[in-house]
Amino acid sequence: MCKLTKIERFQLFCLESFKNAADIKASAAFQLFKQTAVFDYLANGYEVLHTQGKNFIIADIKDYILQRK
Repeated sequence: MCKLTKIERFQLFCLESFKNAADIKASAAFQLFKQTAVFDYLANGYEVLHTQGKNFIIADIKDYILQRK
């Protein structure tokens, strides 16, 4: 069994939350996160971002993706 780090668990939480908010398939959300380096952004900003609410995080991810496109 694979044990995830706290950052990996946070990244999965963000991916799932974003997928639900955007009403897209998990595979589409995953590809978007990979293409725009959202996983790196979440890992690098973990210390601050994980203390925020889900709505803030989703909005922040949306803004980040828009800036990367």
